[in-house]
Amino acid sequence: MSKSLIVYGSTTGNTETAAEYIAEEMASKDMDVELKNVTEIKINDLEQSYDIILFGCSTWGDEEIELQDDFIPLYDSLEDAGLKDKKVGVFGCGDSDYTYFCGAVDAIEEKLEKMGAVIIGNSLKIDGDPERPAITEWAKEIVEKI
Repeated sequence: MSKSLIVYGSTTGNTETAAEYIAEEMASKDMDVELKNVTEIKINDLEQSYDIILFGCSTWGDEEIELQDDFIPLYDSLEDAGLKDKKVGVFGCGDSDYTYFCGAVDAIEEKLEKMGAVIIGNSLKIDGDPERPAITEWAKEIVEKI
C-alpha cells in the first residue's frame, strides 16, 4: 500500500476542503493517506517514508509570492527537509482576478524543483471555491503516476 502525506495551509477553508477531497480520492484507491494542517507539521515529518507528499497552499494578495500565513514557516525551512528525489505535488486555491493567480503554488513548486524533488503531474490551481469533480480528477492522475 502506497503511503502519502497531504500538507495544507488554509485561511478560509477552501484549500482544506480541496485537501480533504484529494485525501478521500487517494484513500479510495487503497492509499494510506495522512492529512495534516501545516501548523501540525515539523520539517523532519517530511523525511518519513512517504511515496508522495502533496503540498496545498492558498494564495493571498497581489504579490508574486503571497503564501498563506501558516505555510510561511514550512516554506522557509523546506531546504532542511531532504526532499531530493521525493515525489511531490502542489495544489492551492486563489483568485484569478489577481495578477499572480495561485502564485503560492508556483513558488512552492519552483522551490521543490530546485531542491531536486520530483514533481508528479501538473499543479492544481483552483479559482475560488473548490469543486469536487476537478479536484478528484487531478487526484486520480496523481495516483496513477505514483
